[in-house]
Amino acid sequence: MEITLRHIAESIGGTVVGDDQVLIKGINSLVSAEQGEISFLSDSRLKDQIRITKASAVIVKGLISLYQGPQLIVADPFLAYARIATIFAPPIPRFPGISEKAIIGEGTYIGKDVSIYPFVYVGRESAIGNEVTLFPGVYIGDKVTVGKGSVIYPNVAIMSDCIIGKDVIIHAGTAIGSDGFGFARDGDVSVKIPQTGIVQIEDEVEIGANNTIDRATFGKTKIGKGVKTDNLIQIGHNVVIGENTIIVSQAGIAGSTKIGKSVVIGPQVGIIDHLVIGDRVMIAGKSGVVKSIPPGEVVSGIPTMPHRLWLRTRGHIRRLPEYFERLKELEDRVKKLDEQIKKEQIG
Repeated sequence: MEITLRHIAESIGGTVVGDDQVLIKGINSLVSAEQGEISFLSDSRLKDQIRITKASAVIVKGLISLYQGPQLIVADPFLAYARIATIFAPPIPRFPGISEKAIIGEGTYIGKDVSIYPFVYVGRESAIGNEVTLFPGVYIGDKVTVGKGSVIYPNVAIMSDCIIGKDVIIHAGTAIGSDGFGFARDGDVSVKIPQTGIVQIEDEVEIGANNTIDRATFGKTKIGKGVKTDNLIQIGHNVVIGENTIIVSQAGIAGSTKIGKSVVIGPQVGIIDHLVIGDRVMIAGKSGVVKSIPPGEVVSGIPTMPHRLWLRTRGHIRRLPEYFERLKELEDRVKKLDEQIKKEQIG
């Protein structure tokens, strides 16, 4: 597929400086781009790369004198890259119809134009919406709903009664609706608490590979519209995550915590149970969250504190050996002064 730079500009609301009829067949990095491809500059530190790029056009925030070819001027080059990459991305491969090697349970509704690969299992009384794609090894339990246009990649397990919205993407190896970690202690023995709730994932959510999203003890674990999770995320029972929140790899959220809208949770963050994280909070990587956070805060550290305070604190940590030696020296000096004062008082 080849399209003109002008057509690309019109589709994303950009302005072309130079030849807007140049044909573009793909998008690539500044270093790897070839003739016929468009590239982008979103980081001023990469300006040197624009001198050597072979791209037929570049996406920039403002006109760049270092590049002599056509330039597509946009407010946010990285966002423009994301939208243009979607134009050139290859379509998701789809099995034609329903494989004879798939197992479809009794009473299950299958919509139009579905793609169900071999070795998919769909339980009884489930509902698979129009244009859904189920890759090999997908397990869908009884009474599960999967909304229109959703894509479920290989070896995903969606347990009974869970609800998946429209245009949801769930990557390989994820488990949705496994039992929450609920036990009562009887002396040294752990007594299992039945987990009778569900998981509900709303529209336009994307779940990374090997996520685990536990069903609620009762009620629902809920993932709001537009949420994006990276790989290796743990979401405990009865957690509620607000719309458009982003959760980066290896983060873990314990049961019954409520995450607000448009929150950003960095990699390897741990959040304990029954907290409330306000809207638009940002939590830096490797933070340990042990208390609720008001809306709009930026926090980091173990335990978390305001990010600027953590930066100052972290700087002092490296100097603790020096502080210790200085403190020891000061203690020795104070001790000598005390002894001198006592001698003078006696004398």
